[in-house]
Amino acid sequence: MSAVSDACMSEYVASASLLALAFLIQLSLPSILLLLPLLLLLISEPTSHLASPFFFKTDIRRITPLAGQFAAYILLLSGAATLVCGNLNWVEKTWGASLTLPDLTPNPGLWWYFFTEMFDHFRPFFLIVFSVHLLIYVLPLCIKFQHDILYACYLLLGILSIFKAYPTLSDPGLFLSMLSLFPETFPYLHHPIVTALLHLHAALLLPLFHYLWLNQGTGNANFFYASTLVFGMANGAALLDSIWAGLRIAIGEVKEEHEVLQE
Repeated sequence: MSAVSDACMSEYVASASLLALAFLIQLSLPSILLLLPLLLLLISEPTSHLASPFFFKTDIRRITPLAGQFAAYILLLSGAATLVCGNLNWVEKTWGASLTLPDLTPNPGLWWYFFTEMFDHFRPFFLIVFSVHLLIYVLPLCIKFQHDILYACYLLLGILSIFKAYPTLSDPGLFLSMLSLFPETFPYLHHPIVTALLHLHAALLLPLFHYLWLNQGTGNANFFYASTLVFGMANGAALLDSIWAGLRIAIGEVKEEHEVLQE
C-alpha cells in the first residue's frame, strides 16, 4: 500500500503498483475491483482530503496509458502461465475457482455453508449473484470519495474481506490495519468499542467451534458457521463505521443545538 500511496510521485512506482495488482489478480480474481480506484489514485494526489472534499479535477483521460500498461502486464502473466502449464487449464483452477466455488471446505467466509445447503439447480443463479454483486460497490465509492481515492481503496478491501469466496484471516487483517492510515477519522467512529468486542468475540469463537466440530466431534457445521457469521458481522460493522467516519469528518464539529441527519 505504500507503493500505491506514492504512485503518482514516480512513473516507475506506478508501473510497480500496476504489476503488483496484476500479480494479485492472477492469484485472486475478485481483486480486480481495485483496478479503477488504483488507476484514479495513480493520477491524483496521494494525500488525504477527507476533511476537505472536492470534485475530482484531474483529467480522467490520463488513466488510458496506465490501463494499457496494466493490460500488457495481465497478458504477459497470462501468457507465462499458459506457457508453463502448456494449456489454458490454469484459468479454471485460479480464476474459475473464485467464480464456480468447486471446493466447499469450511473457511472464515460466508459462501461455503450457503452453497452446501443449496439445491443444485439454484447454484448457477446464486453464483452469479454472489460474484457480480461485488461490482456494484466500485463506482459509487469512487464517486463519493473522489477527493480521497485511497480511502475508497480501503473500503473496497473491506468489502472484499467480507464477500470473497475463499477469504483468509489476512483479508480482514489488511482492512483493519489500514485504518491506521486515516487517524483523522478516529474521533468520528460511531461504535468502535462494539466493533472491537465483536472481533474479540469472533476471535474466540472461530478456533473453539472449529475444534469442537472437527476434532472433538461434539458440534456440527452450524456451530462453525455461526462463528463465521459473527466474524462477518464484525467486519461489516467495521466497514460501516469507516464509511460513516469518512463521510462525517467533512462536516466537522456540530453545534449542540444541531444534529446531522444526512451526509
